[in-house]
Amino acid sequence: MAVGGVSVSESQDRSYGGGGRVTAFVVLSCITAGMGGAIFGYDIGIAGGVSSMEPFLRKFFPDVYRRMKGDSHVSNYCKFDSQLLTAFTSSLYVAGLLTTFLASRVTSRRGRRPSMLLGGAAFLAGAAIGGAAVNIYMVILGRVLLGVGLGFANTAVPLYLSEMAPSRHRGAFSNGFQFSVGIGALAANVINFGTEKIKGGWGWRVSLALAAVPAGLLFVGALFLPETPNSLVQQGKDRKEVALLLRKIRGTDDVDRELDDIVAASDSASAAGGGLQMLVTQRRYRPQLVMAVAIPFFQQVTGINAIAFYAPVLLRTIGMGESASLLSSVVTGVVGAAATLLSMFLVDRFGRRTLFLAGGTQMLASQVLIGGILAAKLGDDGGVSKAWAGALIFLIAVYVAGFGWSWGPLGWLLPSEIFPLEVRSAGQGVTVATSFVFTVFVAQAFLAMLCHMRAGIFFFFAAWLAAMTAFVNLFLPETKGVPIEQVEKVWREHWFWRRVVSEEEVPASGKL
Repeated sequence: MAVGGVSVSESQDRSYGGGGRVTAFVVLSCITAGMGGAIFGYDIGIAGGVSSMEPFLRKFFPDVYRRMKGDSHVSNYCKFDSQLLTAFTSSLYVAGLLTTFLASRVTSRRGRRPSMLLGGAAFLAGAAIGGAAVNIYMVILGRVLLGVGLGFANTAVPLYLSEMAPSRHRGAFSNGFQFSVGIGALAANVINFGTEKIKGGWGWRVSLALAAVPAGLLFVGALFLPETPNSLVQQGKDRKEVALLLRKIRGTDDVDRELDDIVAASDSASAAGGGLQMLVTQRRYRPQLVMAVAIPFFQQVTGINAIAFYAPVLLRTIGMGESASLLSSVVTGVVGAAATLLSMFLVDRFGRRTLFLAGGTQMLASQVLIGGILAAKLGDDGGVSKAWAGALIFLIAVYVAGFGWSWGPLGWLLPSEIFPLEVRSAGQGVTVATSFVFTVFVAQAFLAMLCHMRAGIFFFFAAWLAAMTAFVNLFLPETKGVPIEQVEKVWREHWFWRRVVSEEEVPASGKL
């Protein structure tokens, strides 16, 4: 057995009656909720694309435009180094971070569905303002409103998917969030490639405004979505009403054991008090708290958002034209979405740990090779040959594929499934807040780091990839196939975490 592995005793129940059945009702509900991920991906892809478009730079970032067009005294690595340009990208994540604290309370007290509605409404407003922007203040206000939407959607949607999915297929359904992110990013890259060719220089407006499409689908769809049974129980709804919904979701009448577990977890939550205070202060939640911080932190220092935000900018740095750089981003977007789709079929077969370890190794090798080529072939002036540019695009695609079937989807799946009900919304809030904090840091620092560290920035990310792969191998237990209200067991059987969490600390109502 791998060092960090854990196997829950076969005598313990790991599934419920009909637990493996996938109904059309739950599939349609999860597809609709997944629009929250599509908006997230679209915002990531659009930011990088429009910030490489000349009309957009000329209107809002003239200093960057002048450097790009011919200041021979500026290094290749520094042409896009602008704190105002990075503020355009990171303002969305600052707003998302601040919104997360409110979103966690709304998601816990009012349910997952109201948070998705609020997120959809904020997305719509942000898309409208961004598309109509006439100055930098309107552009950034639009990004801020999109960030408010992300704060609500990223808190609610992963929980919604994990709670609606049957335990045997929870990994595939939850990975659907990252697949939606990938589809959104791919759509953004395709749209950027098309709008860049619009004569008149207003294509960037179309790119920003089209965020309203997935936003509208999320908002309208959320009007008709059911709330999750877990959330309904947490709100004190009648047991018969919840049982009726659970039978519809699972497609079977045999739901008593699952409902008993949900009710027991809710009773434990009611007796225990505030979720965030419990999560931070009580020892039995220490493993989950560590993962709630470590997993999103590691996800960001893979360097993926630096690649996703600035792939077109990075490709222009090595000498590619505007259109060619956007087309290359489309290619890597297709690769990322395909890899995430593959992970949906692999995660419940091979487990979370296997994908984390294999994907981390793949990304590590890619980052080292990208850094090596840039260090050897790209100086402060000129570009690289077509052959080396092709090699870099290939390595970026390999890197994106590794992320797409490992740290991308699993970075959202794992935190959404490891928390007991009483701290689940608070735990997801910590996860999303941590993700936003380090997303802001990476987004704000990447262009400056690229300017000062040159190719060394890719070795910086490679070092973190080595560290996170070792962390997973040592400290992450396997959660494949464990019902969401029974996941707490894996910590008590892990070689390290069982020293932290003792049986005596788990309340009677929490023994599910």
